[in-house]
Amino acid sequence: MKICGLQKLAMVDYPGRLAATVFTGGCNFRCPFCHNALLVTQLEQNPESHTQQEILAFLRSRRGLLDGVVLSGGEPLMQEGVSDFARAVRDLGFAFKLDTNGAYPERLRKLLEAGLLDYVAMDIKNSPAKYPLTVGLPSFDPAPVMESVQLLRESGVDHEFRTTLVRELHTPEDLDAIGSWLRGAPRYYLQTFVDSGNLIGQGLHPFDPAEMRAFGHRMEPFFLSVGVRGI
Repeated sequence: MKICGLQKLAMVDYPGRLAATVFTGGCNFRCPFCHNALLVTQLEQNPESHTQQEILAFLRSRRGLLDGVVLSGGEPLMQEGVSDFARAVRDLGFAFKLDTNGAYPERLRKLLEAGLLDYVAMDIKNSPAKYPLTVGLPSFDPAPVMESVQLLRESGVDHEFRTTLVRELHTPEDLDAIGSWLRGAPRYYLQTFVDSGNLIGQGLHPFDPAEMRAFGHRMEPFFLSVGVRGI
């Protein structure tokens, strides 16, 4: 795997656990609101790089202090060796969480069937009709993402779906379409867009806290649990 970052202590990335977050480099999407271009379009400018052996050595030193590991990105499922890494992490006694955009359903299926995932957070970029615009790929077909959604819903593995809301990209009607698509899912989170200063796109803005709360209430009829992050 191409590992481009390590957060040694993450208190919110893995619900209910103290975790380390490992960041892989590269992504198949070009979402204009992506907050870390260093992991997507500017890999050669990213000064941090780790070997898998270095990461596992660090985790061995944190047994008893941490109880989870998050594999994030970029898009981790672009990488070869995720299964081996997940198995090594779990053999050390850590729970393993995957963050994914859902574009690689067959790779996700193999991890699920192998029993290597304890928790999955899947980004839902927008309503299916607006996926091409939102992921920055005009010809993108969201069918693989829809397949990954179904895999998760049938897997029995603990999971959440989440959407980062951007004023220029999302409407209340888009949220209704997402709700109809994912209706009945156990957890859905709305996330406030943050301009990190290192975006792929330009001219994007967040919704204000009151609007985010209202959107959260709007989504409550569709899901067992709805949360709003970043307000």
